[in-house]
Amino acid sequence: MGSHILPNDKTEYIGECLEQMYPEAACALNHRNNFEMLVSVVLSAQTTDVSVNKVTPELFGKYPLPEDLANADYEDVCDIIRTIGLYKTKAKNIITLSGELVERFGGEVPGDFDSLVSLPGVGRKSANVVLAECFGVPRIAVDTHVFRVANRIGLTDESDVTNTEEALMRGLPRDRWIRFHHLLIFHGRKCCRARNPLCSECLLAGTCLYSIENNGLS
Repeated sequence: MGSHILPNDKTEYIGECLEQMYPEAACALNHRNNFEMLVSVVLSAQTTDVSVNKVTPELFGKYPLPEDLANADYEDVCDIIRTIGLYKTKAKNIITLSGELVERFGGEVPGDFDSLVSLPGVGRKSANVVLAECFGVPRIAVDTHVFRVANRIGLTDESDVTNTEEALMRGLPRDRWIRFHHLLIFHGRKCCRARNPLCSECLLAGTCLYSIENNGLS
């Protein structure tokens, strides 16, 4: 495993294929503002976006502002988000996080990486998602889908998430980082799944390293 950068024409081809397959690719977390986006990202860890979207209407209906959630009853928040994974830890994190937004940032979501990762429940991937989605800062958030797909199709050749992120930033045009992030996620969810990837339906099958090595079979 090691860093490599694809020729521009290969990268462009991959992007064109993914755009053709997923023109609708975008952030799948429902949100109306930066606060809702931040909380939703924290809730989405090790849980599907679909599951998060099912609980956030009630959560934000009852606690629409950081001040509200900061003063929320822990057990009540647990009840609202009980259907998602790790709900007890996440309930504590989003309550504490909201308090810190009020105390440290005037109730606003900060727009810099270091401040974001200082908040409870916010790691590197989550901070990158918030920066890209809320502030338009070019970032590539590497989750399990992006990590799997990027290395399978040959965009990167890395053994961990951080190196994959750095390799993608080196190999992709900066103005395409956010878009590629969404495209890779959609591809990982809909086609290039961890188990039984749908290689026969993929426009990249002819050039994808994983597909070629497995003779185009899932």
